[in-house]
Amino acid sequence: MTAPAPHRPRRLLATGAALLLALPLATALFGPLLAPLVTPADGAPYARGGGHPLGTDGMGRDVLGLLLRGGPSALGVATGAVALAYLLGGTLGLAAAASRHQAVDEILMRPVEILLPLPSLLVISVVGVGWRGQPLAIALTVAALNVPAVARLVRAAALDAAGSPVAEAMRMQGESRSRVLFGHIGRAVLPVAAADIGTRIATAVFTVAAANFLGLGMEPTSADWGVTVAGSREALLVQPWAVCAPAAMLVMFTVGLNLLADRLLAPAAEAGTAAPAGRALAVRAEEAPE
Repeated sequence: MTAPAPHRPRRLLATGAALLLALPLATALFGPLLAPLVTPADGAPYARGGGHPLGTDGMGRDVLGLLLRGGPSALGVATGAVALAYLLGGTLGLAAAASRHQAVDEILMRPVEILLPLPSLLVISVVGVGWRGQPLAIALTVAALNVPAVARLVRAAALDAAGSPVAEAMRMQGESRSRVLFGHIGRAVLPVAAADIGTRIATAVFTVAAANFLGLGMEPTSADWGVTVAGSREALLVQPWAVCAPAAMLVMFTVGLNLLADRLLAPAAEAGTAAPAGRALAVRAEEAPE
């Protein structure tokens, strides 16, 4: 039996997202293991051929080897930062939504919102001066910058579930606060959070790559994809693979993740969570631009 016509574009969207994500994710996961097996010795700067499938960079390093080794830092720092932001900001937003006192809500939300208008690259540039070449420092900075936005979005998405009859019944039955918070309210927020995580990781990847491109993150000799693009950008016409190959990995990952996030948000609206999703997306739209 053929699928209904309205579902075909969504399946195509999910398939396209999976294809775009497959190559950069596989490269980041398995590239460091394969690099010693397929990477030839370094050669002349910006050379083409000579045993180098993608040529060499300005220091004579094999571009394919850099591509295989640069994924964990390019994607891992951003993914870890968003995971930490959701661990802190998500818990804070759930607690604020479940609170029955306006004063508690204000105490939880107002202090973190001080960080909301801060421009990310400016903060990262300050951190990069003191902790040059420290991926952990960049990850913690990106996480801290995302905590207020995550807390606001999760709170907006959780308000309806926190005041629902199911939550009230669970409280009257003596269910623990953590069970109400994470068992019912948190589960109701999952579709919106999943969609937001996709777009937020893509934005974090762009922010980390931009910081590395500007020399504020990883060391200039790092194999990170953003650093590789920055180091070879002046030779784009001479050796285009040195720039285009790592840039393509970043573009495929961010575009694929955004498509997947859009695919995840559609079932949330159909499942009856359209109002929380709309409120959460309105909050997301109010965030300060990067």
